[in-house]
Amino acid sequence: MTIRVYNTFTGKKEEFIPVQAGKVKLYVCGVTVYDHCHIGHARSAIVFDVIYRYLRTKGHEVTFVKNFTDIDDKIIKKANIEGIPWKEVGTKYISSFYEDMDALNILRPTHEPKATDHIDEMIVLVETLLKKGYAYNTKGDVYFSVESFKGYGALSKRTLEEMVAGARVEVDERKRNPLDFALWKASKEGEPSWDTPFGKGRPGWHLECSVMSTKYLGNPFDIHGGGKDLVFPHHENERAQTEAATGSKFVNYWMHNGFVNIQKEKMSKSLGNFLLIKDFIKEYHPEALRLFFLSTHYRSPVDYNEKSIEDNNSTLYRLYYTLERALKIERSTLAAPREFIEAAEIEKKFYEAMDDDFNTALALSCIFELSKTLNKLIDQNDESALPFIVYTMNVFTSLADVLGLLKSDFDVFDSQEKVRHLTRVGLDISSLEGLMKERVEARKNKDYKRADEIREMLSGQGIFLQDSPKGTEWRIKNIFALKGEDR
Repeated sequence: MTIRVYNTFTGKKEEFIPVQAGKVKLYVCGVTVYDHCHIGHARSAIVFDVIYRYLRTKGHEVTFVKNFTDIDDKIIKKANIEGIPWKEVGTKYISSFYEDMDALNILRPTHEPKATDHIDEMIVLVETLLKKGYAYNTKGDVYFSVESFKGYGALSKRTLEEMVAGARVEVDERKRNPLDFALWKASKEGEPSWDTPFGKGRPGWHLECSVMSTKYLGNPFDIHGGGKDLVFPHHENERAQTEAATGSKFVNYWMHNGFVNIQKEKMSKSLGNFLLIKDFIKEYHPEALRLFFLSTHYRSPVDYNEKSIEDNNSTLYRLYYTLERALKIERSTLAAPREFIEAAEIEKKFYEAMDDDFNTALALSCIFELSKTLNKLIDQNDESALPFIVYTMNVFTSLADVLGLLKSDFDVFDSQEKVRHLTRVGLDISSLEGLMKERVEARKNKDYKRADEIREMLSGQGIFLQDSPKGTEWRIKNIFALKGEDR
């Protein structure tokens, strides 16, 4: 089955046909490195990480480019606030970015260019636009004339009034049209600048992505991605200036992920309702955020709230536990995997979901279904089911890998979640172990009433005790159940 993607430009799903068969060229707008990343950045990173993974799974050779904006008004402002050179701001927050992305298990792109490493190419692009009459110079500020480019607004599909409002333009007598945007900004005292034939200054924001995408991917390339907030003005302006300069199509498929809302309100630094990735992973497993975002189709908005995150963290825990059970069986058997029709059918549904515009929400339901199937097979305690367990586990892990899930160590996750739970109910490990030891002694002394009291007391605190010939283990009651079908 071929992949179909929703193209923002056409407003419909289309069959994905790469410019070059078997090879995909993908560009995603990266971060402006002036602060630590928040969960809005995480959604875009996770969405396109999964798209990158899936395209490679389908056999494509993918060249993935994601840039760093390391020169910008916000960076200059941050340098002044922190009292450090502007270049150090970029270095500092690029390092922070990698810490966050590594924690979220985001694969590194093929190329990660920085804007300041491509100033010469940006100067050439501005010169080309000036020569072709698409741009004009006013006292060192070079603007792109939107009226000169036929079809401006075709990507965002906005009226002139909507575009003016969306661009948040200010009255500027230097502009011929309020929508004209800066290709090059004249230098101000104390700011970083570069010498050019059209004046000393620095690049406008939109310029860099046109230069870096076409340098590494050519023109046209296959997919240009980013958050929905970038459709206008950023991507609209990118498209205009690139196609004006080259005279050819810039991008074949435009893809945009939806907004992240906090308690049903759009997340925004200006509103102060944002959450840093670093703060999230202090409390939860990083993959819980991945699971949360992938549970909603990438084009839809998603509402971040604590209950949803807790639920996804618990779901992730159950998936890890399923895998741990299956791995123990695989390690203890010599049985070769044998195709299990039920698992094979679920795998087929997974790929059908992903082929349909990367429908991760439906794909995840297939992984949950496989988890239930695995637990049922394991709970049969039937030696004849061992080949099917191994086969189903292999399908389970391969599909989880496509989505970047189940890449951590279960024992570490298990220990962290147990500590979190005990903290919530006001217990610690030593107190719990003391009660478990008391229960063992009570049972030895045939004081079953006291043993049952301890079990019931702990059960009321969400702690389930499981006795076996090897001793007594405890689990978090709300996450694990006795029967496989309830897991």
